[in-house]
Amino acid sequence: MRKTNGEGTVYRRKDGRWQAALQVNGKRQVVYGRTRQAVTEKLRALQAQAHQVGRLPDAGNMTLGEFLQHWLEQAAPRLRPKTLADYQGLLRVHILPGLGGMRLSKLQPLHLARHYAALRKGGASGFRLEKIHCILHKALQDAFRWGLLASNPASLIDAPKRPHTERPLWTHEQVLLQAILDGHGGRYGPLLGFLLASGCRVGEALGLRWTDVDWTAGAVHIERQVTELCSKPLEGPPKTRAGIRTIALPAWGLELLRRRWLQALSEGQAGRVFCTEVGTVPLQGNVRRALTALCARLGLPRVRVHDLQHISLSLLAMSGVPLKVTQARAGHSTARMTLDVYQHVLGDGDRVAAQALNGLLGG
Repeated sequence: MRKTNGEGTVYRRKDGRWQAALQVNGKRQVVYGRTRQAVTEKLRALQAQAHQVGRLPDAGNMTLGEFLQHWLEQAAPRLRPKTLADYQGLLRVHILPGLGGMRLSKLQPLHLARHYAALRKGGASGFRLEKIHCILHKALQDAFRWGLLASNPASLIDAPKRPHTERPLWTHEQVLLQAILDGHGGRYGPLLGFLLASGCRVGEALGLRWTDVDWTAGAVHIERQVTELCSKPLEGPPKTRAGIRTIALPAWGLELLRRRWLQALSEGQAGRVFCTEVGTVPLQGNVRRALTALCARLGLPRVRVHDLQHISLSLLAMSGVPLKVTQARAGHSTARMTLDVYQHVLGDGDRVAAQALNGLLGG
């Protein structure tokens, strides 16, 4: 047994595991690890936490709900406002009612699996369950690192998966029709066409300013995005560094911007590219309703605003654009995210590849 930095003890147990203990204000906290280094790192995390709050949490009495509230408070400064609001809503509605009263130290993987099953039976979507699991996994992983849990129970079960659904992919003719008939889309027609032309997210388009448009290069520079919190727009940088990028536009997409520019001049608005009649940021709900009405008017399949990015990137995939190029254009931080777009069009591309290989034999 030996002291570590004068605070706590580290020693090897008879079963081969390493153990560290730290006492603060009369309370003793114990953590375990397979190696000296692992348990020392856990001890340092406890020391840092004790130094910050002046005391150690009592994992024996703390409920999962209490821990999650404390965890969210310490994580709040690092989270975007909308992300924080989403976490708070999911905790309040989907996590705390079923699991909040359980002691943190008693939480087992089976409890989580049963809770997910109950939520799914109650109508929770696969996407919602994914988010719930992601939050719990992050929080419980911190509990493990801080020595409050011997392991992360969320790591010991299969994460909920959303069912794969085929999103409608329009033909080239329908995409062009959607893009060029901006007058039929009303106020937001140019915005919808721009999403198809650029493949960017609606929040990125709403953050676009005229100073971001390079008319000479025929491109736009994406460096900010607009999100909504309680129906109020919040502007900030993209989520990842990959989101800051320059996107070249097709000729028809650039023409849409020119038309919008003339409209902005007539309205005396030289700030945001896409705005309301009074120059404010459009609510995304209004944009969704405009797209739904336009699809119905043209007799086209109903799609979501987010699907416009999917359609744009899918057309690139079908045209043989390299994956890395599409990844950069979409602002995806990893190629795996872009592959999700390629999956449903891979069949056609695979047949094209087979035909190309046939050419090696002249077949």
